[in-house]
Amino acid sequence: MAFAIVTDSSSNLTEEVIDQFDLHILPLTFMVDGEEHHSYLKGHKTDLKQFYTMMREGKVITTSLPNLKDSRELLEGLLASGEDVLYIGFSSGLSGTYQAIDLLLAELADAYPDRTVLSVDTLAASLGEGLLVWYAAKMREEGKGIQEVCDWLEANKLHLAHWFTVDDLMFLFRGGRVSRTSAWAGTLLNIKPVMHVDDEGHLIPLEKVRGRKKSLKALVDHMEQTATAPVADQTVFITHGDCIEDAEYVADLVRERFGVTDILINYVDPVIGAHSGPGTMALFFLASER
Repeated sequence: MAFAIVTDSSSNLTEEVIDQFDLHILPLTFMVDGEEHHSYLKGHKTDLKQFYTMMREGKVITTSLPNLKDSRELLEGLLASGEDVLYIGFSSGLSGTYQAIDLLLAELADAYPDRTVLSVDTLAASLGEGLLVWYAAKMREEGKGIQEVCDWLEANKLHLAHWFTVDDLMFLFRGGRVSRTSAWAGTLLNIKPVMHVDDEGHLIPLEKVRGRKKSLKALVDHMEQTATAPVADQTVFITHGDCIEDAEYVADLVRERFGVTDILINYVDPVIGAHSGPGTMALFFLASER
């Protein structure tokens, strides 16, 4: 039986993928100088280049969870129409989004006892979360049922590798990810952190390199160390914080080194980008471990 797949705007999927697989998106919100914006609205394109320009200009940006009234309306509408629901959520290690929506789903499951309502804490972010959603949608397209897809996600989510770097450590400092001293020292010495999302869904710095190009190459080096074979057959996702040239550079490295042909590139959404900043680069793939 067909079922609805619901995820958050933090999954950073393109409109084309959302439409292709008939996905339902819960938009997180962000505030720019006190004015609220949705990070995703179907049929409306957020000017992400302008968003990152505002960040570079020093605009004050804060973020918040999805609107629970709107979320309830979307989810209850699906259940009332007779659909089962699989919610694939933003890492509980980075946001309270998953917990809030999971509680809401528990209430709705009681109200609709004939429906199957399942949720997965991906412990993933950005297109790492998005890649898990993509696999789930492909499985549904192949005729897999909701429980089978949910079980696959639970069994494989810790094999979804996330490798990140940023261009300006001060944004991570403002988001509480690094200390002021580390941010200033890194800026002065042109030190770039190489980070990943760990098994608890937290963003963790793992190494430091000097220079932007070395940090980009390091993402692909980590892929070489852990990506599951045959690597050439994988679908690889890349996100960027308004640095498309760097994203294309990483994509070219992946193609040249592994023979991968299926690569999707998209922006880091405003809610994640508000904490990571312009120049964020991230690479996502299946691996032996995160």
